[in-house]
Amino acid sequence: MPDGGPDYSRLVPCKCTGGDIEKKRTRRLQSISNLGNLTNLTFDNLLPGGRTKDPVSQKLFNEALAEVKKFAADPQGWIVLVGPVGSGKTHLACAVANHRIEQGHPAFYITVADLLDHLKSTFSPGSDVDYDDLFEQIKESRLLILDNLNYAGTTAWAKGKLDQLLEYRFNSRLPTLITTSMPVEEFSNDYAGHISDPEVSRVLVLKRESSSLQSLDSLDLELLKNMRFDNFDTKWLRVPELKENLELALSTAKEYARAPQGWLIFQGLNGCGKTHLAAAIANSLRESGREVLFIVVPDLLDHLRSSFGPDSRVSYDALFERIKKAPVLVLDDFGEHSATSWAQEKIYQLINYRYNARLATVITTCLDLDQIENRVSSRMVDPSLSLNFNIRAPDHRGDIRSSQPARTRSKPRN
Repeated sequence: MPDGGPDYSRLVPCKCTGGDIEKKRTRRLQSISNLGNLTNLTFDNLLPGGRTKDPVSQKLFNEALAEVKKFAADPQGWIVLVGPVGSGKTHLACAVANHRIEQGHPAFYITVADLLDHLKSTFSPGSDVDYDDLFEQIKESRLLILDNLNYAGTTAWAKGKLDQLLEYRFNSRLPTLITTSMPVEEFSNDYAGHISDPEVSRVLVLKRESSSLQSLDSLDLELLKNMRFDNFDTKWLRVPELKENLELALSTAKEYARAPQGWLIFQGLNGCGKTHLAAAIANSLRESGREVLFIVVPDLLDHLRSSFGPDSRVSYDALFERIKKAPVLVLDDFGEHSATSWAQEKIYQLINYRYNARLATVITTCLDLDQIENRVSSRMVDPSLSLNFNIRAPDHRGDIRSSQPARTRSKPRN
């Protein structure tokens, strides 16, 4: 430094050793980060869209990636990554830690199972680590990354330690990243509120729906996934007014798919094309990255009943909540369910929730509105929310191509 300059007495590393010093500092941060062999998991080698071909899941993953990168640049609050095994949540979590270390900042990574094992081992007579020291170090970490948080099978002691750790970091507003395969609604009430607190925490879902809900979604069936607008046939109709009616139904479905709002209800005989139009709407939305759920109503009731079984992997409440709150829901064959009081009550709860929440919904039914329970049909005919379209075409799936109009259907009630 120049003699007499303001930095004359300050020690500065020379250019020839600066690189070595930086490498040593990075190695030191890596050694205390507990990453081990995970130092190769970075943002640069993430697969675009994650490890899925599902466009909705790819959209969710990319949205989560953008948020996680912001967090890595400036860790504030909590990030909770939710997704099944293989959804990429561990890679994202480690990428955050590696990025912070590369920038010269400490980060501590640990799986929840290893954390509990380490804490238990401190009680051993031969342990050279004090329990209080270890727990304090983890509690006070500048950035803590807890991988694979899951309460399933944990003892009361383990649950107490996790609750204690999370409570402390929440109250102290310490940056924390958590990965879990559990849906947030299945967490205990002790700290589910912490995770859902919008002022502190951001919950990022990496993959759409659980396997139980995917099995309920009929859109993946070969016949339905091939029902599209471009292969919807109106030429077979020889009666001009019927052909015009079916073409208008097609244009109405296309318009709804461009901006799904409110309810669209297709009425008509079996085989008139209403399921094809509903599936085409769902396929179009899914291809554009929108989240949509296509459910056949009798299958819905069967799944809800099965969720009461002892072998069910998802609770009834969790399954029903996800269906009720789907951003876009298609209910096919509405009315084709048993007339038990339980089934009627479940259908009413679903319809009433989506009516009050004004959630986009497509319904197909072969029933006249006066054949549907009044408290349901009164919501279906509300002009402020619903568009009822009566498809007058006959069944085109049989061998006979009728040229006569379908039977007269009653008009929707005002």
